[in-house]
Amino acid sequence: MRTSIVVMGVAGCGKSSLGAALARATGGRLVEGDDFHSDENRERMRQGIALTDADRVHWLDALAAQLRANRHGAVLTCSALKAAFRDKLRAASPGLAFVHLQISPHDALQRVTSRANGHFFCASLVDRQFATLEPPFGEPRVLALDALLPLNESTAQAVRWQVEEIEARQGSDER
Repeated sequence: MRTSIVVMGVAGCGKSSLGAALARATGGRLVEGDDFHSDENRERMRQGIALTDADRVHWLDALAAQLRANRHGAVLTCSALKAAFRDKLRAASPGLAFVHLQISPHDALQRVTSRANGHFFCASLVDRQFATLEPPFGEPRVLALDALLPLNESTAQAVRWQVEEIEARQGSDER
């Protein structure tokens, strides 16, 4: 794996599950974006307080640094809700690809409220994430997947797409 991938989407879409599966399938290093939130930001989200763009600056800087440090390919899980956030990550990792897990607000809320692992993200913030989301339609190197697909199917589709993208890019580099 040479190209890094960001598995993106709103809370509850399955970023962590697909990210781990893609890392196993591709040999890329898994970078769990939630691990890079500050304690203050985690507490805000736990209390149902939405993060501002300013709150996210250091988090995005840390994720960009992880992408730069993993030049041979990482699988990063990150909401990447806004185009500006995705552009910041793209600047850190040329050729960066995104897998956008699409899910309905109802299904996302169900998943977040049923989490048993004590995740810090408060279910009351799900609607806010949908309001913030700037879908990556028309952006380069983005694969949209239904978040409700079985994990093995979404993993296979993402791996197949990544191989096709790499081959297409290598072909255009040779011209």
